[in-house]
Amino acid sequence: MAISYRVCVYAICKNESQFVERFMDSMSEADDICVLDTGSTDDTVEKLRARGAHVEQKIIAPWRFDVARNKSLKLIPKDADICCCIDLDEQFQPGWREKLERAWQPDTTRARYRYTWSFLPDGREGCVFWTDKIHKNGCYRWVNPVHEVLQYLGEGGERFVDAEGVQLDHHPDPSKSRGQYLPLLELAVRENPQNDRNRHYLGREYMFRGDWARAVSTLKAHLAMPQAVWRDERCASMRYIARCLRRLEREDEAALWLHRAIAEAPHLREPYLEFADLLYQQKDWCGVIFMVNCALAITERPRTYICEPFAWGSFPYDLLSIAHFHLAQWEDALKNAEKALALAPDDARLQENCALLRAKIQKESRI
Repeated sequence: MAISYRVCVYAICKNESQFVERFMDSMSEADDICVLDTGSTDDTVEKLRARGAHVEQKIIAPWRFDVARNKSLKLIPKDADICCCIDLDEQFQPGWREKLERAWQPDTTRARYRYTWSFLPDGREGCVFWTDKIHKNGCYRWVNPVHEVLQYLGEGGERFVDAEGVQLDHHPDPSKSRGQYLPLLELAVRENPQNDRNRHYLGREYMFRGDWARAVSTLKAHLAMPQAVWRDERCASMRYIARCLRRLEREDEAALWLHRAIAEAPHLREPYLEFADLLYQQKDWCGVIFMVNCALAITERPRTYICEPFAWGSFPYDLLSIAHFHLAQWEDALKNAEKALALAPDDARLQENCALLRAKIQKESRI
């Protein structure tokens, strides 16, 4: 029988009235819900208090996510055992507390759980990974101005558990700007130039914004850091460099970086598939088939944030189908088109591809 703990949810918010009811319904299994409002001008605070949340207000200037998180963390009752850092645009699926308590042990300091960061337009899961923002009370603080992480302050080492069955879903407001991320990431790198993770994120942010040359130089700087040893993240930097070089029409260099990415993390699907996409643009159909099959030989989906949706959706089978089609291998083309469609049943292009291939095979059989 699981030990009973005092479980507290804490959050920061600003003008998130639209999420309050869903958030409070989802977090109702907690003993306490503590929220730091950082300057709402709508009725977020009133709605939260009406539903029983303990809410305090504080303007954070200049804005930093770690400062806001730490101030919200201070709202937690001293006798709370487990602290869950959740945003208002996130929701636990029912039964989360029982599963968390079942996994939590007396010496646990932190729990990992499954997190769906994005959903596709048809409601299917997009980006999925395991995160770890549930922690023991009294021995953590948040660091970094953005993409903030927990820093352990307790005695001895951290002790993680995997809270199997705990599922958190993210349904953000798409109208909210990410404009503050870039200056905060630049600040994070200035404050701690030896932090390899922040430099990787900064290079990625430059890529997101289409600043290809700056992204390449920043990601190369990440790879040159002695601290940058996590192969999955190094592989991602290499893939992002290749993406930028392709946008700069330097495909030969991009191919070299994708070779390096595969060598760095041959256990991941993503580098093979990005190489397959490059070969698709070059109409190297045999190369596409080889690379996609290398990716599909990897059957265990990683639990890290590096895992990208395209690698586990319809994309690999779609590429295979197109490559087999161009090689006049109609049966293989149809088989993979059907697999792609099964993973994206509302995709009109995939539906049309399947219909055309079936018609093609039927016609060929009559000749």
